[in-house]
Amino acid sequence: MSYRLATWSLLAAALAPAVLATPLSTNPYNIPSRPQLKVAPLIASDHPYGTVNNSYIVVLRDDLPQAVVQNHYNFLQMAHASDSLLGDGLAEGVRHFYDGHIKGYGGEFTENVIEQVRRMPEVSFVEKDQIVHTMDINTQKGSPWGLARISHRNKLGFSTFTKYLYDSEGGDGVDVYVVDTGINVAHSEFEGRASWGKTIPTNDVDEDGNGHGTHCAGTIASRKYGVAKKANVIAVKVLGSNGSGTMSDVVAGVAWAAQSAAKKFAAARAEFAATGKTKHKGSVANMSLGGGKSPSLDLAVNRAVDAGLHFAVAAGNDNKDACKYSPAAAENAVTVGASTLGDERAYFSNHGECVDIFAPGLNILSTYIGSRDAIATLSGTSMASPHTAGLLAYLLSIYPSATFDPSLSSMLPPALNLEHPYSSFYSLCHAALPRWMTGFMPSPQLFINAPIPGGPVLISPLELKTALRKLASSNMLTDLPPKTVNLLIFNNATA
Repeated sequence: MSYRLATWSLLAAALAPAVLATPLSTNPYNIPSRPQLKVAPLIASDHPYGTVNNSYIVVLRDDLPQAVVQNHYNFLQMAHASDSLLGDGLAEGVRHFYDGHIKGYGGEFTENVIEQVRRMPEVSFVEKDQIVHTMDINTQKGSPWGLARISHRNKLGFSTFTKYLYDSEGGDGVDVYVVDTGINVAHSEFEGRASWGKTIPTNDVDEDGNGHGTHCAGTIASRKYGVAKKANVIAVKVLGSNGSGTMSDVVAGVAWAAQSAAKKFAAARAEFAATGKTKHKGSVANMSLGGGKSPSLDLAVNRAVDAGLHFAVAAGNDNKDACKYSPAAAENAVTVGASTLGDERAYFSNHGECVDIFAPGLNILSTYIGSRDAIATLSGTSMASPHTAGLLAYLLSIYPSATFDPSLSSMLPPALNLEHPYSSFYSLCHAALPRWMTGFMPSPQLFINAPIPGGPVLISPLELKTALRKLASSNMLTDLPPKTVNLLIFNNATA
């Protein structure tokens, strides 16, 4: 028997009681074993930008006690170390632990280690890591017509082409996580409201070396080019200077943003309990990137939304079914296709049943890298998604009443009177209700400066997504393939 075989035999014997529990074994955590020889699925479908050699995402089951999770990590460490000892260990090992809304990890492992991992009953599935890219497609001269478009029901004309109507408090108290290439946080257009949150790729720098993330952040919240001009933008860097990265890094970025948003909400509740008020009104995330279908990324996004993080994602630029791409296929997010100045579906925009809404995405002017005043014009569903993320932040900030019922949004008046001091979802709904009913309800004025009773109760992502779609301009777009929604985002600022 060779030294290599003998070593593996000893390792297998040492691990057998913990890993290969039989039906007769005592299992204190009641983790059912898989049928003999059945292993967790390895998802390795074709991806448009290719996969990463020896890099995997491992997703564990949801119902595992922490002790079982820790035992799994201990086993993984031993198996990986054994491969290194026997000369197979050129792989790096774990890069990311996902311990928030999904359990698992991402990293570089040999095929031998992954085969062992797949045979462990606590593993839900294993996914081959893949390359993801930004969703912009070209650069050319243009103007920020997109802002004007989302504040008018009718098609833009000469008098409305550059006219953006909005609530001046839009975005105030809302944090927007830009999961992308980073942000030029020193750009003058952000007025000090941009900050660096997290750099996910190993040995990368806290800087946007590409410009894509800065452009998206500008559409969300910059002074001149932003939808929600008082929102805070937070950089979550998952892609490098070339605009690409790995799916495992993206999953880690989503997990970090969700955990950060949860901490902010917990802090807001504590502030409210102590002082009776809080400025925080919620958190939004934008992800203008994508790759092939990735169950782990879709799961991460869906779990983040379930936890309260409002999420906008790009539909993709291949003129194909968005359901075949991730995160476009994540059902809890708002998946955004791109429209043109002429109210057409942009020729590159993905389509189909997974698209929730459309937003301007062709020739969009916004902030960029290179200086504190740099700007650039980009096109893509990457530009449509931040229009929508900005609108989510905008709506969160000016419609914060806990009494708001999104089911009433279909009864809203045709336009928000921005000159009226009591513009809010509650006041709009109050005005839309029958007079006999409003007699039993508080006046809208009582909610302007008063804290929300019982704590900072926020509109849920599902409620806001529903309201966003009800507010949208319908049947305005042309060149839509079958089974594609005909909705264009609208901020309800004009008739």
